[in-house]
Amino acid sequence: MNSDSNATLSPPLVELPIKTADRGYYDGFSREVTIPAKVIVSLLIMWAIFFPVNASETLIAANSNIISSFSGWYVYLVAFLMAICFVLAIVPQSGRLRIAAPGDKPEFSRFSWFAMLFGAGIGIGMLTYSTGEPLAHFSNNPDIIRGTMEAHSPEAVRPAFIYTFLHWGFAAWGTYALVGLAIGYVSYRRDLPLTIRSALAPLFGLRLSGIGGHVVDIVAVVATILGVAVTMGLGVEQFVAGLARLGFGDWLQDADGSSSAAAVALSLLILIGASTLSALSGVGKGIKWLSNLNMGLSFGLLALFLVVGSGLFGAKTLVVGLWDYVRTLISNSLTLFDSGSEVGDALVQWQLDWSVFYWAWWIAFAPFVGMFIARISRGRTIREYVFGVLLVPSLMCFVWMTLVGGTAIDLELSGIADGAIVNAGISDQLYATLAVLLDPAMAQLVSGLVVILLMTYLVTSTDSAILIVNTINGAGETDGQRRRHILFWGGALAFVVGSMLILGGIDAIRITMIIGALPFSFVLALMAISILKAVGFDLLRIHQGVPTTAVACAEHAARK
Repeated sequence: MNSDSNATLSPPLVELPIKTADRGYYDGFSREVTIPAKVIVSLLIMWAIFFPVNASETLIAANSNIISSFSGWYVYLVAFLMAICFVLAIVPQSGRLRIAAPGDKPEFSRFSWFAMLFGAGIGIGMLTYSTGEPLAHFSNNPDIIRGTMEAHSPEAVRPAFIYTFLHWGFAAWGTYALVGLAIGYVSYRRDLPLTIRSALAPLFGLRLSGIGGHVVDIVAVVATILGVAVTMGLGVEQFVAGLARLGFGDWLQDADGSSSAAAVALSLLILIGASTLSALSGVGKGIKWLSNLNMGLSFGLLALFLVVGSGLFGAKTLVVGLWDYVRTLISNSLTLFDSGSEVGDALVQWQLDWSVFYWAWWIAFAPFVGMFIARISRGRTIREYVFGVLLVPSLMCFVWMTLVGGTAIDLELSGIADGAIVNAGISDQLYATLAVLLDPAMAQLVSGLVVILLMTYLVTSTDSAILIVNTINGAGETDGQRRRHILFWGGALAFVVGSMLILGGIDAIRITMIIGALPFSFVLALMAISILKAVGFDLLRIHQGVPTTAVACAEHAARK
């Protein structure tokens, strides 16, 4: 900007050329992004398959160093992202800006929009953690560690849901919303490619056409694959546990209750195959209809828990939990525990195992979910976008956690479960809750419904991720020949999840994801600064009568 405070700003950048191949196998794709990303993921798979001991030891050592060194960075970064989203939505001038060119209307109805937000975001994790996380914090949380209350006591219920809401609320959806807004704003208003690097264009301009932009997109692709691998891993474990509950055979699980190698391979063949077929049909067909199916099945399952579960206990827990969440959000989002004593060390370890793991998971998941949200959110104002993305899915998560997790806790508090739920493995706790709550025949039927719901969530998340990876590799283009590359990324996801599950279970995938999330966390911080600059300068341009959209810039240039 000119040093003269009255100087007129220049129009924004409305072109960001990204070189793509015009023939051959990579026709329509950026070779500089696609090939390195494929090589990195392929090397990771081969390392895990052919050198499992070395891979396991190296991953554990790297994870320990990263977690201890960057835990504070993850905590404060996620708090910063939430704050920026709320500021942009609440400020009247910025909230009214539309993520669209003049005259653009939203492509999807609000119901389909919310359904796709929910399904592609964290539907799978919620099926695993709806019982698992409230029960885990009911057994151990910072208040229990400090000795102010006993585990499995009525007093432990409120903090159990405070921390559950902390992890599944605005922190997750604020991270996703920031990425989607940073990409969608410049893509739809300024006609820049729908890809990660475009979100940094307000900071770095045309330099992102070169190697710097390629690196950003490569980091995003690798983070996406690893982030989705965690979700797929959780889903496969629960899918196998459900099949075992349905009586498909003892061969599905090993002696320790984990999924057998054969069960993992069969599950991935079914799930990745269905995901790949859905991805080939595109967003408007397979993903849209699967997302609507997910919502319908989810509401059906929630209605069951409301009617035959602990509905009153869950409703009361939801109201109290929302108050506690809002009341403690700022302090809990900024708290970083200190080690140095027995209690301090235990608090630090709890935060690393839960909050820091989640922040890394949301960051790794953010390129995929953020890109997907940007893809389906064209035409909405910043205010509608932020409040829609933050409030509606968060509230759905809270309702799910309190009705399903609340029922599990109530069954344990009353003594009816007698430890059958709390002592089950996390992938089996939802099925264990149904087994205690319902008669055997009905429990079998509803468990089958959960397995179907889990499968549709897995397919929705995975095919969305494959399409988003191809969009990044294709320099933001969503059309064209993608079939061969869809098949590659579907296979790559299957091998990443399968090799890591067999190598070291879900912990191996979690460790790999936390490592993969670190590079993208720095990109994410830059994206936050970039969207602030883009919106702020556009408001100044509007005040000065300078065009802010690609259409307006073209009309302005034609008049000259």
